[in-house]
Amino acid sequence: MEPSYCVTVELDVTHFLGRVRSLGCSFTFSMVHLVTSCAQEIEEFRYRFLDGRVVLYKKINTACTYLDEQSDLFKVVYVPMQDSLPDYLAEAAARVKAQKEYFTGPLANDVFQFSPMPWLSYTHISHTISGKKDASTPLFDWGKYTVKDGKWLLPFSVQAHHSFVDGLHIAKLADSIQKHLDAF
Repeated sequence: MEPSYCVTVELDVTHFLGRVRSLGCSFTFSMVHLVTSCAQEIEEFRYRFLDGRVVLYKKINTACTYLDEQSDLFKVVYVPMQDSLPDYLAEAAARVKAQKEYFTGPLANDVFQFSPMPWLSYTHISHTISGKKDASTPLFDWGKYTVKDGKWLLPFSVQAHHSFVDGLHIAKLADSIQKHLDAF
């Protein structure tokens, strides 16, 4: 009935958070770029159903909810993936500023969806379900980072379609993300 599942892990963002702050970068879009870079490397995250067929995308872009602090409404901002973080951050900032609509229509299949929730730390999250068994776009979330034993920890969730992504792939992704967070 429901082929998607969600796994939540805890990431240590201590080093990453310090670097992002020292560089004056957006935590959200820096994290989107890092996660997308890691997920692109795992083929299973790039599979989608399209018109009843299985498609493997070569490159995946990003779509992220972004709070308009003037209205407390969220925009869903599409940002093409860039190889370098500075290029991605510049593109994201330009798109957030230029986009006036809150919802611009259905997202393409070639995206990773991000819906960070930095106001609340959580141990599990569930997502709305479209009811379409072929809805196979991965969704990545994170909550509020908190200090525990001198480390800044972040709840991070992955919702994926089980036809393509198994627990092994989520574990590979979590390991890759942690290595990149530590080396940022």
